[in-house]
Amino acid sequence: MKKSVLIYLLIMFFSFTFVSSEACKLDISLINQDPYPAIPGDYVKVVFQVNGVSNPECGKVEFELLDKYPISFDPTDEPKIIFQSGIYNKDYSSFLTAPYKVRVDANALNGDNPIEVQYKKGSNLVYETQQFMLNVQDPRVDFEVHVKDYDYTTNTITFEILNIGKNDVEAITIEVPKQNNIIVKGSNRNIIGDLDSNEYTTAEFEATPINGIIKINIIYTDNINVRRIVESEVLFDSSYFQGRKADEKTNSYNIYYLIGAVILILIFFAYRNRKKKRDLHKHK
Repeated sequence: MKKSVLIYLLIMFFSFTFVSSEACKLDISLINQDPYPAIPGDYVKVVFQVNGVSNPECGKVEFELLDKYPISFDPTDEPKIIFQSGIYNKDYSSFLTAPYKVRVDANALNGDNPIEVQYKKGSNLVYETQQFMLNVQDPRVDFEVHVKDYDYTTNTITFEILNIGKNDVEAITIEVPKQNNIIVKGSNRNIIGDLDSNEYTTAEFEATPINGIIKINIIYTDNINVRRIVESEVLFDSSYFQGRKADEKTNSYNIYYLIGAVILILIFFAYRNRKKKRDLHKHK
């Protein structure tokens, strides 16, 4: 008799659990991602919407965004949200929003990356899982910068900038900020324009550099129309730009020009003196 009663109670308990879980239906959706696309190594905000929580049959609901690739939480953040269903006023929405701020893995691949949530309701012991897509794209690029040339006759320094990123960039501006190792005369900004991936360009400034590290700011617009700044450093070594054959030829040409100018001046004065003497003889 006792066994029959116990079996009956167990059947009633599981039947009640089954009916309750059937009556409670939660619908999860990812309603926002900011920024879109997410950038590897940076934070992204995602907001989930949990529909059906106004139903008291759901009981206690646990919702959690799983901390695994391609996202991670800061140590102080709590990924699990616990709330009681059926306590919502009829004048308010019958859903719950679950916002998270997570960091995207630096090695996350471009495109859609799966992220996963888990939740359980009422007396359920097993979590249900659901997968969503986090869109990731790395629009940032990097540059190699070199001192291509320095002309001591004009104090012109030429920087060479190579786009080593995978993406093309637009509206590049090269800026030489104020610093001890270089003094720029005139504008310290040079607008370059667009630069494709694996292509290079140059920027010239009238400046007086000294040996050491020169800081360069490369300002550009990426392929999602965000303006970015890359701070770069380049070593200036004056020994590379002294005693060159090209400079010797230039100096030789300068000497020739100077000699030619002196000869022309002498010829002019000689002609003028001769003319004066002729004029004096005529007056006599």
